[in-house]
Amino acid sequence: MAATPENPTTAAPKRKVSRHRGEGQWAVGHFTPLNGNEQFKKDDDGLNVRTRIETIYSKRGFDSIDPNDLRGRMRWWGLYTQRRQGIDGGKTAILEPEELDDEYFMLRVRIDGGRLTTEQLRVIGEISQEFARGTADLTDRQNVQYHWIRIEDVPEIWERLEAVGLSTTEACGDTPRVILGSPVAGIAENEIIDGSPAIDEIQRRFIGNPDFSNLPRKFKSAVSGSPQLDVAHEINDIAFVGVDHPEHGPGFDLWVGGGLSTNPKLGVRLGAWVPLDEVPDVYGGVIGIFRDYGYRRLRNRARLKFLVADWGPEKFRQILEDEYLKRQLVDGPAPEQPTGTWRDHLGVHKQKDGRFYVGFAPRVGRVDGTTLTKIAEVAEAHGSGRLRTTAEQKMIVLDVEEAQVESLVAGLEALDLRVTPSPFRRGTMACTGIEFCKLAIVETKARGASLIDELERRIPEFDHPITININGCPNACARIQVADIGLKGQLVLDADGNQVEGFQVHLGGALGLEAGFGRKVRGLKVTSAELPDYVERVLKRFEKERADDERFATWVARASEEALS
Repeated sequence: MAATPENPTTAAPKRKVSRHRGEGQWAVGHFTPLNGNEQFKKDDDGLNVRTRIETIYSKRGFDSIDPNDLRGRMRWWGLYTQRRQGIDGGKTAILEPEELDDEYFMLRVRIDGGRLTTEQLRVIGEISQEFARGTADLTDRQNVQYHWIRIEDVPEIWERLEAVGLSTTEACGDTPRVILGSPVAGIAENEIIDGSPAIDEIQRRFIGNPDFSNLPRKFKSAVSGSPQLDVAHEINDIAFVGVDHPEHGPGFDLWVGGGLSTNPKLGVRLGAWVPLDEVPDVYGGVIGIFRDYGYRRLRNRARLKFLVADWGPEKFRQILEDEYLKRQLVDGPAPEQPTGTWRDHLGVHKQKDGRFYVGFAPRVGRVDGTTLTKIAEVAEAHGSGRLRTTAEQKMIVLDVEEAQVESLVAGLEALDLRVTPSPFRRGTMACTGIEFCKLAIVETKARGASLIDELERRIPEFDHPITININGCPNACARIQVADIGLKGQLVLDADGNQVEGFQVHLGGALGLEAGFGRKVRGLKVTSAELPDYVERVLKRFEKERADDERFATWVARASEEALS
């Protein structure tokens, strides 16, 4: 019998009609917050938390902090709670936030373009010594990061930083983060164009601006006119890369949609040439698209790279031109292949004014307040008042007269800061790791430093460029997917079946020349204890099998799994 209204028992069961809530895009009318992060941002702008820190939390202490400020809005001023000491990596994904939180903070000082004066560096070092138990790490975003910060001390730290022109404004959070810039902007002999004026104007117009302080997620940017492609432009949300247009002269090629983490994507060219004075307008258009069209429903799809992947570069450029710039962009050329193998500017190099700059390497970005103040003193003693941080956890002293170079190098080397480091110290990078990070599963900084020492001892004759990036979790803050050897921290089983700290291995990633993500060999994981043995073994195999001048990444692409294991 057919189903009828009079005989509903024979009718097919009704399907529940579900309404797609959309992706939370403001531009299509989806203003209702679809997760807790979007709700607390709607309730109060993250920039407003500074007043509460200064007037309430710093006076009443850690226990007075509202949870939405503690684990949310305080990031807008560079503050994250750090990991409670003694909690192993197996607990990272199990414990509640309040169980992982220590009553101390990581504080990130943003250094746009990596530009510092010796006075600023001295203040950074003094703050480290007085308020951060001596901690101060150089990051791969050109920032300096403190740990052990008490909420009671934050207002005074801000006062001291701001007195010398530094800040922590929007160093974290769903905001426009630090703007990477070429560490040798304005001084390099081979520079295509100096992007510093654009970085200054972007800072002035967009950083701390409430119109752009509620983005779907973080927004990472880079501006560089160096032919060495020295700001990892392929993995930023927006990047301006120096090019020479055959008709219009020096300017920038526009890239969008790069990013790593658990779903890595390389940025794409929009095919547009942007003159220097238009860079801030174009930046504003792209960040406006992200704010208005970016996905806010799911946090793991809220980066610009997902919108770019869905739209494609043609539609993205059209929306940028039609809705935000109200004009057409000029078509332009792609960047040339990068000059040189390394992009970190280490060593002694002549500036275009005849003076020299000197780049040096600490171990995996780990320095301390005392060392930073001594670097400032050494630089000033040799006639320099300027320094730069790099996107490779390194630092550079600028403006050194030729007669002062040798003495400066000796002064840096005396601080264990290598101007001509081994390939291992030069190419090894590490994130914060389990020592302080609540997301981490394994230790990284000390592991990276000891790996450098072991490799220098075991294969001192190795002289090929090699990058070894060590990350404490899957989030790729240390850019594991684009390293020659990328190490993603996780718990693994040792030979006795015990769960121990270890790494999943990615091999053959690269930026710049033939950029691409590393290869994962099936089942290849190493314990932390086995790491030096594994890296030594694979590098010796590379030396044995490589063709003339063959890069590690090229060899990996053709090597057998047995050779990589």
